[in-house]
Amino acid sequence: MDRDKLKRAAAYRAIDFVEDGMVIGLGTGSTAFFVVEGLGKRVAQGLHVTGVATSQRTAAQARALDIPLSTLSLHPTIDLTIDGADEVERDNLYLIKGLGGALLREKIVAAASHRLIIVVDEEKLVDRLGDHTPVPVEVVQFGWEATAKALHRLGADAVLRHVNEEHPFITDGGNYILDCRFTEIADPRALEQQIGMTVGVVESGLFIDRTTAAVIGTEAGVKILTKGKK
Repeated sequence: MDRDKLKRAAAYRAIDFVEDGMVIGLGTGSTAFFVVEGLGKRVAQGLHVTGVATSQRTAAQARALDIPLSTLSLHPTIDLTIDGADEVERDNLYLIKGLGGALLREKIVAAASHRLIIVVDEEKLVDRLGDHTPVPVEVVQFGWEATAKALHRLGADAVLRHVNEEHPFITDGGNYILDCRFTEIADPRALEQQIGMTVGVVESGLFIDRTTAAVIGTEAGVKILTKGKK
């Protein structure tokens, strides 16, 4: 399976949802890269949009493709955000996001959007969140060890993310990320709330009840899922 081929096919199909004049949230990660790539081609053909990037690297890619960029302060309401995900629960379209390290900005942009379209290849579909992927949790640097212990009480095996043995990963917001594995996530909505109430936590990579549709790249072609429909 050529996963990049599937991701690109799904990303380019998702761009069909973009209309002239829209403010578009631009996600972060390997699949979002193809979204920005395809959007750049449409802009070169005359499409007029304004992008709001969720990370510095996405912003750099967009600028290189001459996609006009703005900010949430100037455009607090976004028409449509297109982003990737690390896991998608197939029935409810609940998500785990954040392995790319931009979960906080991604959730802020998603919350400001009328619609959120998620683009993934079929290997990202799961019956239950957490089957393959930890839940990234962005935490303030001060006292992160205490925050990790509090998350452990919620059932998490919390591991500080590193870029190498000596240096922890630091987000665009200047925070750490704890990758939290749970034996079972029986109630994703409740867990998102519990994590969010933990002192020291900035945001979690659980995205519950935010997805409008998921565009899935499969070997049989691109499929579009909406909540409750397989």
